[in-house]
Amino acid sequence: MLEDLLEGAGRSIVFGLVGIGLMAVGYLLIDVLTPGKLRDLIFVERNPNASLLLAANQLGIAAIVFTAIFTTYDSFGRGLASTVIFGLLGIGIMGLAFLVLDWMTPGKLGEVICTPERHGGALVSAASHFGAALIVCAAIS
Repeated sequence: MLEDLLEGAGRSIVFGLVGIGLMAVGYLLIDVLTPGKLRDLIFVERNPNASLLLAANQLGIAAIVFTAIFTTYDSFGRGLASTVIFGLLGIGIMGLAFLVLDWMTPGKLGEVICTPERHGGALVSAASHFGAALIVCAAIS
């Protein structure tokens, strides 16, 4: 019984590290898609639009990682691989959703995200990110 607990704890640590790593990649994606430095926009300028988009991105990635782990294969290695693959795929799809929305709307979406006043485009972009993540979650299960 103790052996099972230790094995489960070890797997939790590994999956947790992978999830945090994927969330860091998601952060970098938003940083690339928006002008300026994301950390300054959110933590210095307290930009609500950038904060909303990043929050939706992080929750979306967490949902993908959760779904991949929850539906994981019996094999730890295969489950870990599927978590990484679906996580990276989800991040790519969220980035594509941002670019498609940018193409469909007037102006540059990245600039809208960086405006200091709340902007409805940020809410739509956040919903697009989270919706893309939910599509990946559905594909996993």
